[in-house]
Amino acid sequence: MERPERSEFDSVDPAPPSNEKNIQTLRESLCDEQERMFLRMRALFSLRNIGGKNAVDALAAAFRSDSALLKHEIAYVMGQMQDSSAVPHLIDRLSDLEEDVMVRHEAAEALGAIGDRVAMATLEEFVNDESIVVAESCEVAIDLLEYVSSKRLDYTQ
Repeated sequence: MERPERSEFDSVDPAPPSNEKNIQTLRESLCDEQERMFLRMRALFSLRNIGGKNAVDALAAAFRSDSALLKHEIAYVMGQMQDSSAVPHLIDRLSDLEEDVMVRHEAAEALGAIGDRVAMATLEEFVNDESIVVAESCEVAIDLLEYVSSKRLDYTQ
């Protein structure tokens, strides 16, 4: 049996990226609530692989989706991208108490993975969230943020 291809982010993605390179086209596919989830996921991973602020903004546009699964995956790939332009979008998802707990948890972890200290106050604010999943994710994210940001400052490695 053939193994799925690993991405440049060293993960096996639930859907292979499409061959499309146009960010606007990918954004439209990702945000289309009538599109099959598999095709939306392909657009999501294509945007992740393209990277940059425009791709992050296209991903963030899909945070308006009805699908908690899709929004969770968006937060996850934003963490993989480690692009600081994702931080405000992730802070919004974590701070939205009406958001699905799975999305809030992944937003917290993504903020930790990005390692931008701008997120620290928000992570500290939700470390005592009434949802234990969110609270523990914030605790882990704070430690990860400290680790990631310290590695960026360590010029010996």
